[in-house]
Amino acid sequence: MCGDDGRIAEAGYDPVDQGIRHLLAISLVEGGRVTETSAVTLSQSYPAIPISIREGRNAVLALAAAGGATGERLEAIQLACSEALTNVVVHAYRGAPGQIHLSAGVVSGELWVLVADDGCGLRARSDSPGLGFGLKLIAKSTDGLAIVKRSSGGTELRMRFNLRSDDAGAADQPRGSVSCARTPASPRF
Repeated sequence: MCGDDGRIAEAGYDPVDQGIRHLLAISLVEGGRVTETSAVTLSQSYPAIPISIREGRNAVLALAAAGGATGERLEAIQLACSEALTNVVVHAYRGAPGQIHLSAGVVSGELWVLVADDGCGLRARSDSPGLGFGLKLIAKSTDGLAIVKRSSGGTELRMRFNLRSDDAGAADQPRGSVSCARTPASPRF
């Protein structure tokens, strides 16, 4: 922990300032929830150090919760963000100082999260400290994933999460029941 404190100060990271910015962003949300007409975004850079994983993940989770995510959906967002942010800290700069660029937004029932770095790009490593499951976990946890090589150098992960409940259509049309078989999906049929 003491070693991290020095690295945090050197990187110019102030957790109090980050918390104030985060609260200001969330205060823009009406009544603690994102409405269909409002869009709340997060755009922040963090030093590529371990404490930034928690800070970035918590900011995205607060945004997702304000957008209506609950339960398993929040857990999937937490897992994907943790893995993406950890990948930047562990792999992007290979021990050199660098930044994590985090952007997120909730619009029309979807959460979009972009995690980017200015590092060496996505390359195979024979000395990799990881097991190689991070990107697979991210892909399984998201509703959409794109991995993009940045023109300025580095990598960007674009993750999309549907914040609406998986069973949102169940109230409209019963599924897997006798009434489902007898009731058309649309009154036009």
